[in-house]
Amino acid sequence: MTELIPAPRSVVAGSGEVRLTARSRLFADDGTEGVGHWLRAVLRQATGLPLREGREPDGADEDGIGLRLGPGLGPEEYRLVSDRNGVLVEGGTAAGVFRGAQTLRQLLGPEAFRRAPVRRDRVWAVPHVTIEDSPRFRWRGLMLDVARHFMPKEGVLRQLDLMAAHKLNVLHFHLTDDQGWRIEIQRYPKLTGTGSWRARTKLGHRASPLWDDRPHGGHYTQDDIREIVAYAAERHISVVPEIDVPGHSQAAIAAYPELGNSDVVDTASLTVWDTWGINPNVLAPTDHTLRFYEGVLEEVLELFPADAGPFSPFVHIGGDECPKDQWRESDAARKRIGDLGLADEDALQSWFIGHFDTWLAARGRRLIGWDEILEGGLAPGAAVSSWRGYCGGVAAARAGHDVVMCPQQYVYLDYRQDAGPDEPVPIGYVRTLEDVYRFEPVPSELTGEEAARVLGTQANVWTEVMEDQGRVDYQMFPRLAALAEVAWSDLPAPADRDFAGFERRMAAHYRRLDALGVAYRPPAGPLPWQRRPGVLGRPLDGPPPHG
Repeated sequence: MTELIPAPRSVVAGSGEVRLTARSRLFADDGTEGVGHWLRAVLRQATGLPLREGREPDGADEDGIGLRLGPGLGPEEYRLVSDRNGVLVEGGTAAGVFRGAQTLRQLLGPEAFRRAPVRRDRVWAVPHVTIEDSPRFRWRGLMLDVARHFMPKEGVLRQLDLMAAHKLNVLHFHLTDDQGWRIEIQRYPKLTGTGSWRARTKLGHRASPLWDDRPHGGHYTQDDIREIVAYAAERHISVVPEIDVPGHSQAAIAAYPELGNSDVVDTASLTVWDTWGINPNVLAPTDHTLRFYEGVLEEVLELFPADAGPFSPFVHIGGDECPKDQWRESDAARKRIGDLGLADEDALQSWFIGHFDTWLAARGRRLIGWDEILEGGLAPGAAVSSWRGYCGGVAAARAGHDVVMCPQQYVYLDYRQDAGPDEPVPIGYVRTLEDVYRFEPVPSELTGEEAARVLGTQANVWTEVMEDQGRVDYQMFPRLAALAEVAWSDLPAPADRDFAGFERRMAAHYRRLDALGVAYRPPAGPLPWQRRPGVLGRPLDGPPPHG
């Protein structure tokens, strides 16, 4: 049962086991009560054992579990000791104890991931072992796009549980785009009243002739968002909201046409976009637009408090793929360029991003955006999500900015997993489980000081061709397990990584995913019901450019 994912730093096996029984108790010391509540709940579900509250132990009861903070351990570092005294999980913080509790759950076997006991005669045993472990990167994330295809709240909570099981700690929540606005803003009710629904949806790549003619949409109420943030915090996951500006904004313009470049295009005729790609309809760089989005962000900051996790001060503002054609044609945009003394439309976007950088910083928050926001310069506290290869991340680190490495060539999980004809809606380059496992987030050309700017890495899940939970599962898993190990474990150089050993451990991990109900891609290829014959994709051949 020591086939652990992600791989711990150190595992020393003993010769016996701790058996959990109806007499076993769970003790949570000061500062670990929340972890104890979570662990008792999930283990009671899976085992049927009561796991009553224990007495304060030196270690643990001989057949029980103890949780406590351990002096000298780092913030997410933990030590798990299972011996004749029972099981003791110590962490530098509650987050560290929680990561250790996830390891304990894996040690108990795949059935520990179920929501009810499947065999009443099951023996629940933890092998005698000493595990010492800590993460390589602080930021270990998943970017979840709920704008292209809406994921109901229960699905988001499920994703948070799956993230926690893999020791991921940042949900980058992509809430707005051309195809839908997903967060309630009370000041501007049309954002969800109009902007959260589209009349139909393109099936497959934008070149596909197929359509789903059913309306599609949905949004999260403010209480839904509060619940998601609190649920994440209980699992020591920070939620970073993304409100995309100034591009990817047609849903907002459809709701409030004055936000668009109405001197160039009839914005009142625009609807929530029903297809994919880069949209020409972008926000107008006016004072009204700035005030509108300040109002949006005021509510966003209240819903995503800065003290909900180590990365909760961040707010993602997108900043990517903003065509400048409408600004070039707009008298209002050209006048703004002149009034500000800017060189061109690219500088105008930099000014737009800079405005919100300053606005957020004045409220104790930090702006993060896609690597296009580097163009024109950034304020010192801003951070960059490097998606167009490594170059943006390298430039940002060298300029003194923090970086999250998420290059599309490695960690875009909408990319196809195999070149075979049965791969559903094939998008982009082939990115296999092994490709993700050999991804290295820190470019070799960075100096030690520059490399320290790499906060970590994340996988990005864009959902244009993922219409339901099963499709999201298929694209995410098992590759997200590989990304989790890359982000957590101190692995060798990519060429030296033991992928065969990872595959062996995945054989055990698939059983955990089965218990969790994850519709992952099987190693042998898609099952018949996972295929999408006849739905056009956009496959790209050959190896992806390094970037």
